[in-house]
Amino acid sequence: MEVGVLYSGGKDSTLAACLLDPVCDLTLLCCTFGVTDDYRHAMAAGEAAGFPVRRVELDPEVARGAATEMAGDGFPRNGIQTIHEHALEQAASLDYDGIADGTRRDDRVPTVPRSLAQSIEDRYDVSHLAPLAGIGRGAIDELARELLVVETGPSEQIEKGDYEAELRVLLEADHSETVSDVFPKHTQSRVTGRR
Repeated sequence: MEVGVLYSGGKDSTLAACLLDPVCDLTLLCCTFGVTDDYRHAMAAGEAAGFPVRRVELDPEVARGAATEMAGDGFPRNGIQTIHEHALEQAASLDYDGIADGTRRDDRVPTVPRSLAQSIEDRYDVSHLAPLAGIGRGAIDELARELLVVETGPSEQIEKGDYEAELRVLLEADHSETVSDVFPKHTQSRVTGRR
């Protein structure tokens, strides 16, 4: 089965790829809205983990709409969910038998509700795989320690290829809110290799 995995360069999406690797022919999908070239960090992380990577163009208007939504809400949750759903749709429209992501059981955002997964499967004739959906954070952290070389740090200092970097640029450019008004401080991870 050929599977495209939405890939940020972090531990969750890399761990999802590692779990699927023994049974699927994988390509890591490094998405970009063309706002920055941060997708290159995800591509480098995927290559360091030993996987083929592919750049996927997303609609910049979706990113602008999500940034506006986030500025209005004062928090990132709904905007990130909008973007993740758009990325899933784009991945499903490509030439893969299945699409996957690194969403976890305990994630608050993004999530892939069963109704969304089934809708994408029905409309695109593709399987949606969520290898981390039944795994809690403690087990994911332990698996990542066993399988991956990971660096962690504050989100504004760790360069990955996820949606957040481009959203931060759009928020600063198009809205009066500062990034710190919308994004809470949190820790990010970036994979630098496999063990």
